[in-house]
Amino acid sequence: MALDPRGAALALHRFGFGPRPGSIAAIASDPRGAVLADLDRPNAGQVPATAGLLTSGAANRAAFEFFSERNAKARVARLREEEAKRAAAESGMAGAMEAKAEMAAPPPANPQANAPPAETVPQQIFFAEAKAHFDAAITAEIGFAERLVWFWSNHFCVNADDTVMAGGYEREAIRPHVLGRFVELLQAAEGHPAMLIYLTNTLSMGPNSVAGINRTRGLNENLAREILELHTLGVRTGYTQEDVTSFAKVITGWTILPTDTNPDHGGEFIFHPRLHEPGPQTVIGKAYRDTGIEQGRAVLADLARHPATATHIATKLARHFVADDPPPALVARLAQRFNETEGDLWEVAKALVTAPESWSEERVKIKRPSEWQVALLRAARFTGDIRAIVPGMNRLGEPLWRPPAPRGFPDNNATWLDGLAHRLDIANNFAQRNTERLDAAAMLDAALGPLASEETRRAVARAESKPQALTLVLMAPEFQWR
Repeated sequence: MALDPRGAALALHRFGFGPRPGSIAAIASDPRGAVLADLDRPNAGQVPATAGLLTSGAANRAAFEFFSERNAKARVARLREEEAKRAAAESGMAGAMEAKAEMAAPPPANPQANAPPAETVPQQIFFAEAKAHFDAAITAEIGFAERLVWFWSNHFCVNADDTVMAGGYEREAIRPHVLGRFVELLQAAEGHPAMLIYLTNTLSMGPNSVAGINRTRGLNENLAREILELHTLGVRTGYTQEDVTSFAKVITGWTILPTDTNPDHGGEFIFHPRLHEPGPQTVIGKAYRDTGIEQGRAVLADLARHPATATHIATKLARHFVADDPPPALVARLAQRFNETEGDLWEVAKALVTAPESWSEERVKIKRPSEWQVALLRAARFTGDIRAIVPGMNRLGEPLWRPPAPRGFPDNNATWLDGLAHRLDIANNFAQRNTERLDAAAMLDAALGPLASEETRRAVARAESKPQALTLVLMAPEFQWR
């Protein structure tokens, strides 16, 4: 079989996170087959259990206990301070003068005064999850399954500013289903505590439910609206405000166990009948009888099978992997496969890889900052320091699990082109720190191989210094594109 190193390099950038040293040659005999084989690896897209990460519920409870203990200590300190002030006032002027003298005296030496603050429990949980997230991408042989994880995690995004469970959500709701059926992924995402908190379904009560009547609280439509608009059908696809309201009533009762009163299961999902709006509901022309939690699952199942959902998902996949304005033929092919297989995402992923439009020589999609940073580390064969990667992602405008809105981070070139100057700063710093460890010419071959233009090769060869040569590799136009 003839070797195709150019196709191999293209495959690793477009469907993965970029080559590692030797990986272009390793798949040059069959680039397309290598990408497809990545979908069939045992446990593709999963994080190994040996990572020792907490479940979402356990993370939620650990964070709650940390904040509770910290607040209690702060309260005790305030009470002691107030007691000391009262005692000083009661002891008269002499006591006040003594206290004032003591306050004016220099404090005793504290060798820990300049030590960096210790990480909080929520920070420890976040960094452990972030390390697992990035390690999976940095160490992947091809990276296609992992790219799908990142795609779906952004499609069904939550925000780490709202919950400590963002990393656990990706592991529990996204990873197990990226190569399964869309309906399973949809139900896992919408019913996860992190999503219920992010889109405030935990605050929603049926107006005619027992709790809604007793507490005079009402419906919250956020989750229902975003499921229809962002997660399934897409905007302007025929549903009405009445559909949003009815669907919001259907999923009342989808909430979480309170953490303050349930130390064993707080933060976990529960269907609470007292919050659920009683009676049948009609969503997009179909009536659903009141079957409790199954009423919501039935609506989600029908949304997953809707033709508009197939087109919406197909368009987003084609836009992510191929072009901002995806080829209509590719969108139609992916939507047809989605419909034919009842949302089998493994089959849809295969259709994406085997489509001729996906292998266009023209590279027109810029890597998102996270993809570029992982590509950098892979080309250098570095594992990376998660406590440097996370701040780097913040500077590049794509903070991990902190999307700007429920629609996730944008997937178009215009959003990310303005941030190339920040990439230059990171590339410069990386080059300065690793001049003696890396050879620019070797890294160029490893990262780009035949995709590197003669102009780029000449620029690297003529660089005035080793750091400059490395920077030119990392900022080469060919290295920025999928």
